[in-house]
Amino acid sequence: MRVLVVDPDPARAALVAEGLAGVDPLEVRHVATFDPREAQSFQPDVIVVASDSPDRDTIESLREATAANPQPVVMFVDRSEPGLAEAAVRAGVSAYVVDGLSKARVRSVLEVAMSRFQLMNQLRQDLEKAKADLASRKTVERAKALLMKERGLDEEAAYRLLRKLSMDTGRPLGAVAADLLAFAGVLKGEGP
Repeated sequence: MRVLVVDPDPARAALVAEGLAGVDPLEVRHVATFDPREAQSFQPDVIVVASDSPDRDTIESLREATAANPQPVVMFVDRSEPGLAEAAVRAGVSAYVVDGLSKARVRSVLEVAMSRFQLMNQLRQDLEKAKADLASRKTVERAKALLMKERGLDEEAAYRLLRKLSMDTGRPLGAVAADLLAFAGVLKGEGP
């Protein structure tokens, strides 16, 4: 496991490393402040941010870094201002623990955070796929309607024609439907 510990206090950072004793293989890198380039070059399995109180700049940096390269982030803070926990979670933090950094808890908190991250990541991917499938389906329906109107086909015949074009070109049905709609738009003077 590769762990990037972000903490200005070396003693607190050492506590995180001690809490992971027994994890094999383990590589822990400690930095005083969060730098997205450091995270990108090290490629950690999890980022642990420990501090007295998180600041909005750190949370914003984490948001930007995890948007480009999603990975689990755990924050251990001694105290928290109202709204910071929500901001941290919205920024992609998988676990936000206030006044709970102890050697005995580190490993279990990281394991739960990593599992939660994997689950949320899978849900995000499933949602994006569902949105793409829905958009493709809508495009296919519009292309079928166009074929029905312009060619006088019934719905089943229009669908068979789209499927045949898809198989003949080796392209997804949604892509063929989108091309058909684009070509129709150009012929009607709606396109570029």
